[in-house]
Amino acid sequence: MKLVKRLSDLLFPPRCVFCRKRLETGDVCPDCAVDLPRCGRIRGRGEFFSQAAAPLYYEGRAREAMLRYKFGGRRGHAVPFARLMASCADEELAGLYDVAAWVPVSRRRRRGRGFDQARLLARLTAERLGVPLVTALRKKRHTQANSRLDTREARSANVLGAFQAVNAQLFQGKRVLLIDDIYTTGATLSECSRMLLMAGAEDVVCLTFAAARKANKKEN
Repeated sequence: MKLVKRLSDLLFPPRCVFCRKRLETGDVCPDCAVDLPRCGRIRGRGEFFSQAAAPLYYEGRAREAMLRYKFGGRRGHAVPFARLMASCADEELAGLYDVAAWVPVSRRRRRGRGFDQARLLARLTAERLGVPLVTALRKKRHTQANSRLDTREARSANVLGAFQAVNAQLFQGKRVLLIDDIYTTGATLSECSRMLLMAGAEDVVCLTFAAARKANKKEN
């Protein structure tokens, strides 16, 4: 096995997931570990979730790394992403959740992309946090990508009624940590939170890998 790993490292040397610099070990270089755009708790509250946090802002190298993860087949990026997300949850949301869930993609999008990016992030993050991961939502209809819509109102209308709560017995009376990849306006997270609360969740807090910087303005 050691020989196989050596050969693999020679053919495919480790690279920083953010800047793609070659590394001897690990997956994030020292420069990116210091210089990445840090976010933290997002100011204000969503319409149906009480708190939200993200380790990074969705810009620069963080944005490029996420795009490689979602559309470039770099599923291995989920490991360092989840490490950052779990650390952020420990710092910003500790004691506020009992179980974890994720924002699911539609069957059509999962077939096209090959996987559900939020589910993978949620599984790895929940493992690090030592919290149960439950299948609490399903996306019952395909929607246009919210990234193509300009306003919060349009994004909210786009996802209204698109999700359904499932397996309510697994989270009724519990506080849910809802995980997704990116927080832009919070429209999708808010709609999913609404469905969880209607199905009996006590509270919902949200965690994403990255957040748009405008999402952290006080007026939101």
